[in-house]
Amino acid sequence: MEKDSRPNWDNPMQFVMACVSYAVGLGNVWRFPYLCQMHGGGGFLIPYLLMLFLEGLPLFYLELAIGQKMRLGSIGAWTAISPYLGGLGLASVVTSLYLCLYYNIINAWSFWYLFHSFQSVLPWADCPINSNQTGPIEECERATPTQYFFYRETLDISSSIEENGGIHTGQALCLMLAWMITYLFIVRGVKSTGKVVYFTATFPYVVLFIYLIRGVSLHGAINGVKYMFTPKMEQLANPTTWINAATQIFFSLGLGFGSLIAFASYNQYNNNFERQAIVVALINSGTSIFASCVTFAIYGFKATVNYENCLERCVSFVQVCERGNSWIEKLNTTYPQQFAQLTHKLENCDLESELDTAVEGTGLAFIVYSEAIKNMPLSQLWSVLYFIMLLLLGMGSMLGNVTAIITPLRDFKVISRMSNELFNGLVCLFCLLLGLGFTTTSGNYWFTMFNDYGATFSLLFIVLIEVITVSYIYGIKRFEKDIEDMLGHRPNWYWKIMWAGTSPLLLIALFIFYIINYIQGGTPTYQAWNKELYTTETCGINKIINKSQKMCRCHSLNTI
Repeated sequence: MEKDSRPNWDNPMQFVMACVSYAVGLGNVWRFPYLCQMHGGGGFLIPYLLMLFLEGLPLFYLELAIGQKMRLGSIGAWTAISPYLGGLGLASVVTSLYLCLYYNIINAWSFWYLFHSFQSVLPWADCPINSNQTGPIEECERATPTQYFFYRETLDISSSIEENGGIHTGQALCLMLAWMITYLFIVRGVKSTGKVVYFTATFPYVVLFIYLIRGVSLHGAINGVKYMFTPKMEQLANPTTWINAATQIFFSLGLGFGSLIAFASYNQYNNNFERQAIVVALINSGTSIFASCVTFAIYGFKATVNYENCLERCVSFVQVCERGNSWIEKLNTTYPQQFAQLTHKLENCDLESELDTAVEGTGLAFIVYSEAIKNMPLSQLWSVLYFIMLLLLGMGSMLGNVTAIITPLRDFKVISRMSNELFNGLVCLFCLLLGLGFTTTSGNYWFTMFNDYGATFSLLFIVLIEVITVSYIYGIKRFEKDIEDMLGHRPNWYWKIMWAGTSPLLLIALFIFYIINYIQGGTPTYQAWNKELYTTETCGINKIINKSQKMCRCHSLNTI
């Protein structure tokens, strides 16, 4: 397509909103709080903010500059820099397509929970009655109602990745709805996307603010907030803390997918993308910290409720839990038979242990939050607000993911002759049909495999080649002139040092770390639901099922 005929954002604010809607996603809500919990609470902010300025911000700036200068999608932009680099843009398109196949299933789950929130009693608040009408279903009673609803009713999950059942009709319909809405958001390209992003970028903040006000007023919420802001500085000596900080910044900003290049290609040539890059990056990191405050308030409430329930149960059993280990040893010595009968009922009640229980991903979004919501007054209202927020976060990211596919392909003359409505619809239909595999009984295991092992290496490699290409093949001096042509001034020394040295070295270190970690880690693993043990367990992809016992050969690990 001719660059002069390229559509533009109506105003710079639309571009900023599109970038915020894309960058601020589910990872800000369910990944960053988990990393804070794992790596020293407030102390994790030190490596996180350092990595923002050493890695995230320079690379974010670089992708916006390339898109605005070339006014093409990822394939066309890199081909314009060098005919030999077209494959780099194609790699971004393939990675985005790969992500689109499974990412929308999260939105489907959010729709499922949203629709089930309009009931007088939330379906994950209590266990359903068994077929004999004699009491609750044992599997639900032995696990928790929230776990049972997620694994057995939402997913109808199988025992392993090898057991492929049929398609879950309800999930398939929700996935179809998610793709229909995605299509409506992008049906006319940037013209329709530009209108939608005002809502998808701002409404989640309204919900987060409402949840913050409600969260800090909950019983025990202060325990969670204190836990977050109490730094454990010894974690800074752990290399994994720094690796996870760099990784979180990298993936949270959405680098390497081609979405940022695509969005920037619709800017006016002299748009001030430098200021916008700084603003969006700071908003993204600020949102992660803000969402963590909300999450830890909920954590504190849930942990306090569990702790007090534990104490109540202990009172029923001669208050053994509160009398310490010496009493337990004395009882075991004096009354061994009676103590053996009580052992399975005894618990160690510890608020700190409850707060230390770290959960991320779908376990946090659909189980831990649901557990907390069901204990709130007006739980249906809070459930509806929460899952609408999840939907908007997910849909906002999907806009960027699909744009990263559509924009570079429409730069080809053959495809540019097709109408936006037809081509965008074909892309959405293609992703929907392939994504139906994630609605089967083993679909959640495949989702985990795609999410954990799919795009990490490719994205790191793509962005590493990008920054090396700009710095040493295209040339920093030439890139400086391009920026001066667009902005009227050259980038300062900070940007040049980051592009030429610091950011590439950090990416190489991350790439080496992941390769070593992958080799040492051995078989890829996932969390499987064990119907007999009423809990999840870590299973390997190659040795999944013990054929004689029909159980996973893996270590039991309760994720909640």
